[in-house]
Amino acid sequence: MPVRHEHTAQQRSTDAAGTPEDAGTSRGLGTATDVPDIELRRAERAAAQPQLLYPPYRSTVRRAPLQPLVTIPDNLANLAAPVYGLLPIGETDNDLTRQHAGEPQGQRIIVSGNVLDERGRPVAHTLVEIWQCNAAGRYAHAVDNHPAPLDPNFTGAGRTLTDAEGRYQFVTIKPGAYPWLNHPNAWRPAHIHFSLFGVNLASRLVTQMYFPDDPLFAYDPIFQGVPDERARQRLISAFDLHLTRPEWALGYRFDIVLRGDEATPFEAPR
Repeated sequence: MPVRHEHTAQQRSTDAAGTPEDAGTSRGLGTATDVPDIELRRAERAAAQPQLLYPPYRSTVRRAPLQPLVTIPDNLANLAAPVYGLLPIGETDNDLTRQHAGEPQGQRIIVSGNVLDERGRPVAHTLVEIWQCNAAGRYAHAVDNHPAPLDPNFTGAGRTLTDAEGRYQFVTIKPGAYPWLNHPNAWRPAHIHFSLFGVNLASRLVTQMYFPDDPLFAYDPIFQGVPDERARQRLISAFDLHLTRPEWALGYRFDIVLRGDEATPFEAPR
């Protein structure tokens, strides 16, 4: 069942004004002449997020909400601290290449970035989790049975906390493309799944990071399910030579913006 959270008074004021900076201005007063501008910005933000129902992505037809949203009282969404589970974050949790006895196959990469709010301020102490397939395009999961080799030295899952500047970093293997049964000859572009959770988030946020210049972008209904082209570009990491370590690993930068006009597209809650 689809769910939404009630906003706090500050959030409601922000929504009505368009942005926090607009509070107290003529736009913040909500005059009749401001309504078209507010509606336009709402439409632009909606177009920057994946559509709940996008028929080319076939599984959305089965899971898209058919009933009105159910409001949850705001106090049920408030948490005093992130819920990380019982196990603390380990030394190798953010290095997916050191979690087994041997080194995994494939091109080693460094993925790093900042988690930011709508004003570009860092969001510290956010739990960032990733999961991905191996270099051959296969997940270490029982339901993935496509004919590509498993890698005994690669599980494909990691996690870390952002530091005081909102930074995170992972060392991993560049994932491969893989086939899926959405449509004839369907292949997913190489990607890494991201999950974020913390005290500044009312619910878990999930997105995907892609790699530059992938020829499969035009054929992927998940990537194309974000209507706004500029927003789709925010899902693509950037090669970073400064992050690259000589003779060891290529670097890719991927910043994540939680909300606002430049927000990263996130998957809708299921």
